[in-house]
Amino acid sequence: MENKRVRLRFAPSPTGGLHMGGVRTALFSYLFAKKHNGDFVLRIEDTDQTRYVKGAEEYIIESLKWCGIEPNEGVGFGDGPHAPYRQSERKELGIYKKYADQLIASGNAYYAFDTPEELDAMRKRLEAAKVVAPQYNAVTRQNMRNSLTLSEDEVKKLMDGGTPFVVRLKVPRNEEIRFHDIIRGWVVVNSTQVDDKVLLKSDGMPTYHLAHIVDDIEMEISHAVRGEEWLPSAPAHILIYRFLGCEDKMPLLAHLPLILKPDGNGKLSKRDKSGIPMFPLNWHDERTGESYVGYRESGFFADAFVNMLAMLGWNPGTTQEIFSIEELIQAFSFERVNKSGAKFDPEKTKWFNQQYLRKKSDKELAELFMPILEEKLKGTQDTRHKDQTYVEGVCKLVKEKSHFVNEFWDAGIYFFIAPTAYDADVIKKRWNENSANFIKSVIERFKGLNTFTAADTEAAFKAAAEAQGIATGQVMQLFRVCLSGVGGGPMLFEMVELLGKDEVVKRLETAVATIIN
Repeated sequence: MENKRVRLRFAPSPTGGLHMGGVRTALFSYLFAKKHNGDFVLRIEDTDQTRYVKGAEEYIIESLKWCGIEPNEGVGFGDGPHAPYRQSERKELGIYKKYADQLIASGNAYYAFDTPEELDAMRKRLEAAKVVAPQYNAVTRQNMRNSLTLSEDEVKKLMDGGTPFVVRLKVPRNEEIRFHDIIRGWVVVNSTQVDDKVLLKSDGMPTYHLAHIVDDIEMEISHAVRGEEWLPSAPAHILIYRFLGCEDKMPLLAHLPLILKPDGNGKLSKRDKSGIPMFPLNWHDERTGESYVGYRESGFFADAFVNMLAMLGWNPGTTQEIFSIEELIQAFSFERVNKSGAKFDPEKTKWFNQQYLRKKSDKELAELFMPILEEKLKGTQDTRHKDQTYVEGVCKLVKEKSHFVNEFWDAGIYFFIAPTAYDADVIKKRWNENSANFIKSVIERFKGLNTFTAADTEAAFKAAAEAQGIATGQVMQLFRVCLSGVGGGPMLFEMVELLGKDEVVKRLETAVATIIN
C-alpha cells in the first residue's frame, strides 16, 4: 500500500439530490487526494435502477463544480484510464459477472432461488422464534432454496428453466473478522453478525456490495471514504476481498462520523427544520414533488460552505477556523477526523458566510448586489443603484452586520429610497420643540458647508448641539431616524457623507415637515 498511487473516489447513487453529508464525503476525499498529489475520481453507482431519479446525476456534477472540488476523472469530468465510470455501463461489459463467477467457482458464493414469499416466510419464522436480527446467514441458508441445499441437477434444471435467482456471498460461520479503519482503528466483528449479502440481483445487476469492490479494484482506488452507516457492512466487504484473492488491492477504509441535528439527537436529515439548507443547490424531487432550497441560492459563498463542511467532524488541531481550499489541503488528515458525530450548528454556518463576506472587497460585493438592486428598483426614478462607486460605498457600510449579500437591501434600503415613515418609538421619546429646532439648525449648518465629508458633517452636528446646549447623545438617534427612518444602522456620519449634501438636506427638511404635521 505504501507504494500505491493515492486514488480516491466519490461514488454517489443518482437517487436524489446530493445531501451536504455526501458533499463532505467528496470534500474529505478530494482534500486527501490533492494533499498527496493523487487522483480524485467521480463514479456513479447506479446499480439500483428502480431508485434512479432523472436529473440527479447532473445535479451531482453541478454541485461539485460549484463547490470547487472537481474530480480529475470520471462522469462529467473526462475519461481517465478506467472508463466507463457509470456502473450500469460497466455491467454491460460483464465486469461484475466475471467476479461473481469467480466467487461461485471458489465456493465462496452461491445461487439462491428463494421467492419473495419464501424470504418473507423465513423472516416471520425467525421473528416468531424471537431472533433479534432475522437474516439470511450460515444457519438459515440451510433451510432455503439455494445451490448449497439443492443437488447439481436441481440447480441446473432451475437455471435452464429460467427461474429467477440471485448470487449470495457465503459467509463463514463463527469466524472473527478484523479490519483497520483509518479513523476508528481496529474493528473486530464475528461472522455470526454478518448476513449472506446479495452480490448479483435477479436482473444481473450487481448490488453495491459487489460493484463498489470490483470497481475499487479495477480503478486502483487506494482509500475508500464513506459514512459510518456503512460500518456494519464492512466485514462482508473484507471477506469479498479475501475470497477474490485481492486483499493487497483493498483500499484503506475511512468511515466518517455522522452529521447530527443541532440538538445532537439523531442524524441530520434533508427534512431538518433548522432553517439552513441541507443541499448545496436548489433541488426538486420529481417523484415526491418536494423542493429544497440550496446553499447557493440562499446566498452562501461556495468557499464558505466548503470551509464550514470541513469543520464538521474534522479539526486542524489549532484554533484556526477560516481556511482557503489550499490551506485545507495542506492541513487535512484522517487522523484528525473525530470518531463521534458532529453537531450541525445553523448559526455557526451563517457565521462562516459572514467571515467570507467581510473578506470580499467592496467592488466584489457591489457586483453581487447590483443585480438585486436592479430588480428591486425596476421602474423607479432612482439612478444611484446604477452608480458602482455609490453602491460600493453602501456595501462598505452595511456589510459588517450582514451575513449575506441578499441582506444588504433590507439593511440599506434607505440609501436608495428616502423614508416616508419614521421609527415611532424614537419619535415619541425624542421629538419635541427643542429637537425640531436642533434639526433645523443642523440643516442650515449643512447648507453652509463647502465640503461634505464625514468629519465636516460630524463637526457641524456637534457645533449645532453645543450652540443649543444639547448633549449629542440626546439627538444622535433622532438625527439618524430623520435620515433613514430607522433607529439603527451603520456609522452615522459615513452614511451622511455617502448620501451627499443635497439628499441629506432634502431628507432633513422632509422629516421636519412630516413629523411636525
